[in-house]
Amino acid sequence: MNTRAIPLDGLPFRKMHGAGNDFVILDSRGMDPVCTPGLAKAVGDRHRGVGFDQLAEIRDGADTDIALDFWNSDGSRAGACGNATRCVAAMWMAETGRDRVSIRTERGVLQGEMRGDAVWVNLGHPVLEWDRVPLARPVDLQHLPIEGDPVAVGMGNPHAVFFVDDIADVDVAGRGAVVEHDEMFPQATNVEFVQVRNRGEVRMRVWERGTGITLACGSGACAVAVAAHQRGLTDRNIRMEVDGGWLELDWRDDGVWMTGPVAHVFDARLTPEMLGAL
Repeated sequence: MNTRAIPLDGLPFRKMHGAGNDFVILDSRGMDPVCTPGLAKAVGDRHRGVGFDQLAEIRDGADTDIALDFWNSDGSRAGACGNATRCVAAMWMAETGRDRVSIRTERGVLQGEMRGDAVWVNLGHPVLEWDRVPLARPVDLQHLPIEGDPVAVGMGNPHAVFFVDDIADVDVAGRGAVVEHDEMFPQATNVEFVQVRNRGEVRMRVWERGTGITLACGSGACAVAVAAHQRGLTDRNIRMEVDGGWLELDWRDDGVWMTGPVAHVFDARLTPEMLGAL
């Protein structure tokens, strides 16, 4: 950890969630980044730390308004986190009074904008090439050679999307944990299970790599919107019920846009004692 960047009275953070997908947000603007695998894992512990699905660290953007790094609760890095991006976009726009924001992520430059009372974020174009998802070898992304016939989609993170008749019958934890580490995904994968209700509405549950079951997953929701439309099951604009509420997805020519609820839960500090024990 870079202790030069940590105030003597502890490390401030913000807790937010988007449709129950919860985050710790560190603000490292104006100083060196502070997050490490050890810090992410310690803070992510829901018994001994704070607990989160992902941690987002805000940094100064060289060519954008801000930059974001994402971490999973097991201390691994995440390439994208759509709901955390929405939360940070909402926070930044509230701070600045502006209705648009550009955000540099590992995924690339993402755009956020306020439409009425809703914060929309463009998570970019889906990745539909096997070696960029990435997969272990060339296969038909629409029909992976995995039991259940999933679709592979890259949205900054790899995703395996399964379409099911009744989502209540799916063992999300058991099946998700197995598929996460399937040999087809050299970097592991998020796993989504989807029941299509009609062409404009689906129900989704998700197992996130490095975290487990979460109440929502932004990049996963975008991957589902792409996969469902490619299979001819839905339109490009859909409503999605997740365990934590509702999201709306709109796959446009410039990328996959997403919106949903955003909540600021509290602000606090990690104590010097906790940080010193890492």
